[in-house]
Amino acid sequence: MQRYCTETMKILISNDDGYLAPGIVALYEALKDIAEVEVIAPEQNNSAKSNALTLHSPLFVHRAPNGFRFINGTPADCVHVALTGLLDYRPDLVVSGINNGANMGDDTIYSGTVGAAMEGYLFGIPSIAFSQVQKDWLHLDAAARKARELVQGMHQQQLITSQPWLLNVNVPNLPYNEIGSMKLCRLGRRHAAEPVIQLPSPRGGTMYWIGPAGPAADDAEGTDFHATAQGHVSMTPLKVDLTDHSSLGYWAQTAALLVPNAAV
Repeated sequence: MQRYCTETMKILISNDDGYLAPGIVALYEALKDIAEVEVIAPEQNNSAKSNALTLHSPLFVHRAPNGFRFINGTPADCVHVALTGLLDYRPDLVVSGINNGANMGDDTIYSGTVGAAMEGYLFGIPSIAFSQVQKDWLHLDAAARKARELVQGMHQQQLITSQPWLLNVNVPNLPYNEIGSMKLCRLGRRHAAEPVIQLPSPRGGTMYWIGPAGPAADDAEGTDFHATAQGHVSMTPLKVDLTDHSSLGYWAQTAALLVPNAAV
């Protein structure tokens, strides 16, 4: 007989678009009646802040009229502060999003949405990053409903335990009934970013704006790019270990040649 977990979850929600973003409000509304939910998010938009922590200036916590708490820091700051002193309990799950735009392929390295979820994972807590593929908030209600279904299903199947995992989920901007099934995917790859944008500064000199992300370079079947382009929800398990294990042998031999008597 299948056993279902009936204890109430405790969920910490954060994001990188800021505590007033429609995505985090929709995510809170979707999860608040299936869990005890706390929102601690950045005061301002912190897109592309990755895992950055603020180490050289103080952080302040404020409570908004809607009950959310916000911090003058990065997404990772929010989760870090929450888990190391602000909360008097340990959440069962950390959820980040819903982001205004995709976090697929190389995006995950830069993403503040993924960075917030990864901070939870580094503290040993199961964590999920949710994003919508397009940046127009269209059909946000459907994405929030999909997020709720995934979280609720994982709780019922007792997948939210003391064993940490990190998932990256992207939802197409489609009506709920038009969204396809969930596909387990690997990360695709993007081409290099578009050229930097140069503009004259009103005070003299030149201003530089980072160019937009390049198009997909690897969007083959099995990637997150391919799945979402076909109308499916993509789910990719992530890990933190960046070691190139397959080339350790090669570099062991190379290190011995470069540095005689090197310890390998």
